[in-house]
Amino acid sequence: MMAAVFATLTLALILGWLGRDRGALAAIAACLALAVWLFLWEIYSPEYGFRMPWISTEAPATQPHPPKTART
Repeated sequence: MMAAVFATLTLALILGWLGRDRGALAAIAACLALAVWLFLWEIYSPEYGFRMPWISTEAPATQPHPPKTART
């Protein structure tokens, strides 16, 4: 799937080089949409889902807090 993202980006660069501005913008939009879709698929995938080290989805296992007392 990442190859499709790079292919649309390459297409946008080629179209921009050839002077086809509208086609290049459409290819950039498609590249962005594919990249976002790929990112979300990898995040919410049942195989990989939320296994990135910087994303923590589990509640920390801590000791319960002692009851708060009223200050006088």
